Amino acid sequence: MDEPDLSGQTVLVTGSAKGVGRELLLATAACGAATAVHYHTSADAAREAAADATERGASDATTVQGDVTDPDSVDGLFSAVEADLGSVDVLVNNVGAFAPAHWEEIDFETWNRVLETNVNGTYLCSKRALPAMRENGYGRIVNVGYASSEKGLVSPKNFPYFVAKAGVLMFTRMLAADTQDDGVTVNAVSPYVVENSEEFPDDLPRGRPAAYEDLIRPMLFFLDPDTGYVSGENLEIDGGWLPERV
Repeated sequence: MDEPDLSGQTVLVTGSAKGVGRELLLATAACGAATAVHYHTSADAAREAAADATERGASDATTVQGDVTDPDSVDGLFSAVEADLGSVDVLVNNVGAFAPAHWEEIDFETWNRVLETNVNGTYLCSKRALPAMRENGYGRIVNVGYASSEKGLVSPKNFPYFVAKAGVLMFTRMLAADTQDDGVTVNAVSPYVVENSEEFPDDLPRGRPAAYEDLIRPMLFFLDPDTGYVSGENLEIDGGWLPERV
């Protein structure tokens, strides 16, 4: 698949100073987009990512700070992107916290943080991006989910994360339906275990975690200006993993 031409478009990837978000953002930079590196606390890493984006071919690059769970902060970070690069044409909702412990050991503050970061962050950023997308008659939104949300994984560990990612996928489908006449597509990519994960199960499908490139190619498919009839879809990137109760 040829890489899409994203020149003339402004891309915002939340949580793009490090890890998966950084690699997704750099991929859009290589397609000629103007890129906004979002961070919450990792300012130095964000500046390095912006410099790397410029080297990869971004038409422009900036950094924006904000808490995606706070409406005022989200408005501020979008306003900063608009002032530097113009309105957001492409939004990738990547930020997501998790809590790898038995659900009965998780306090309410942790439970709430996981749901707020994954679900509320996706909602707030999408809501802030949509008015300009609708006005322009064009937009691409990709949400990062989790493979288990489509396969019914039942686990007492990481409970709020599974609940949150199921919510993200439902939000994806509902928003896709609501924007079908606006030139906007809304899709999701849902990995299982990615190469930057802190822990790896013993029975990884195909003997390895997902590489960044495994996520990048389907994300770029969804972001392609020529992929305007594909919306409301979730692509699981898990090597054929079939979960059982864990």
